[in-house]
Amino acid sequence: MPDTPAPDTAPPTPPQDGGALPEIVQGGMGVAISQWPLARAVARAGGLGTVSGTAIGVVVARRLQDGDAGGHLRRALAALPVPGVGERVLERYFVEGGKPSGRPYKSVPTWTLSPPRPLLELTVAASFAEVHLAAEGHEGPIAVNLLHEVRLPTPASLYGAMLAGVDVVAMGAGIPRDIPAMLDRLRDHEPVDMTVKVADERNADDAVHRFDPRALWTDPGSGNAVEPSTLRRPRFLAIVSSTTLALALARDPLTRPDGLVVEAPTAGGHNAPPRGRLRLDDAGEPIYGPKDDPDLAKIADLGLPFWLAGGQGHPHALADARAVGAAGIQVGTAFALARESGLAEPLKHVLLEQARRGEVVVRTDAYASPTGFPFKVAELEATMSDPAVYDRRERICDLGFLTETYRREDGGFGQRCPAEPVADYVRKGGDAADTEGRKCLCNGLLATAGLPQTRRDVPEAPIVTAGDDLSDVTRFLPEGAQSYGAGDVLRMLGSPPPPRAHTTTHPTAQTTAAPRSGMARGAIAAPTAGPTARPRLKNTL
Repeated sequence: MPDTPAPDTAPPTPPQDGGALPEIVQGGMGVAISQWPLARAVARAGGLGTVSGTAIGVVVARRLQDGDAGGHLRRALAALPVPGVGERVLERYFVEGGKPSGRPYKSVPTWTLSPPRPLLELTVAASFAEVHLAAEGHEGPIAVNLLHEVRLPTPASLYGAMLAGVDVVAMGAGIPRDIPAMLDRLRDHEPVDMTVKVADERNADDAVHRFDPRALWTDPGSGNAVEPSTLRRPRFLAIVSSTTLALALARDPLTRPDGLVVEAPTAGGHNAPPRGRLRLDDAGEPIYGPKDDPDLAKIADLGLPFWLAGGQGHPHALADARAVGAAGIQVGTAFALARESGLAEPLKHVLLEQARRGEVVVRTDAYASPTGFPFKVAELEATMSDPAVYDRRERICDLGFLTETYRREDGGFGQRCPAEPVADYVRKGGDAADTEGRKCLCNGLLATAGLPQTRRDVPEAPIVTAGDDLSDVTRFLPEGAQSYGAGDVLRMLGSPPPPRAHTTTHPTAQTTAAPRSGMARGAIAAPTAGPTARPRLKNTL
């Protein structure tokens, strides 16, 4: 087992209070749907703009190979304070004028417990660039969103975002109890260990990925070291779906977040599985029941600000959230179809047309994701939701973000994925039954963002995820318009709704609480339409 840092015995250091976060949080949507232009537009208009950190190294590597239109990535990489890293990333991946159409992208190394330095450099640089560009030219707050189940890239992704002065880290898809202390250590450029679950084992103590930030500040050729720049610790928002998890994280000083996002299964992307035995309805979707409803009164009593997520893209959502003691709402799907999002334009057009005609179909697929989490899928022709497209695709796992770690016969560790070729998965000790219906989300989601890999002249098919309120996105279209922007979403969600006779609570709310006038981080500032002059949180945390 590698040398590990001494366990933290003191609670994580909270960031200095730089003011309240906005009432409206733009959700993190990967891969690259929550791209920097969207986060920047949201933050400029008064919301919390969020970039997706999922697979960010591959995203930036492919954008560079496409020629980096506008030179934005090159400008950001030039601002990276770690000497030499930006230059080496450009040397490896940048293609002047872009690679020829139809030619495959150069591959990026896959993650293991001992990743090569070039992969660490790419991930740090890419995360830095995305946050740097999102924060450029305004004073609004920026967050980075990561999935806890995508564990191996997490330390490098966090460090890159912190080098860019990210204000907030939001994380779900797992139990992120280790993140508050990790942020403390990364702020001080100290080594961090990311423990990894090993398939078919309990509490394996040797499955550890160590990330040492200071190693990046040492030139690999000369060995000369540079003293790292001073960092500030961002706030941490844990994305939870149950009262039990919220209470467990908040009551332990070592794991207590700075706020919570309480997400319902109506949200897009990965959903928490129903509690208890998995039951499916006649359409093959998971059945959620009363046990899956969070107790918002108990969550409010924790004294942490919290935002409601899932089905919140309607004009009454903000008032309803305030009525149950929430600090505000998190909205994803409405922003996914905004002009500034990274969703490929042809897909955006088709989805808006379907919404206009009332033909949207969104399913919660219990088996699509290699993680085993239910995954929300919009049904579209020529995408992986089409059985014919799925059946034609040659199974391959060449990105590996959703793999699981297993122990090889020689005692070492390997990675396997239920979406890889069945024979390979079984050879690695997996159960063939686990491969049924699994889809390669890594390749599919990159295609959804307009970055498909090409194999034998055939591009990867996209897979589109969206929340259940996809059918309602046309409400954000200005009169006579064919598209809408992030500002249109914020104006509609932030403006006072017309009066009505009853109140709709959070889609999974079991109990409501009296409004709370003071959250742990102070009064919540209402979003404004248009550019905002509020000070960037990075300057005061």
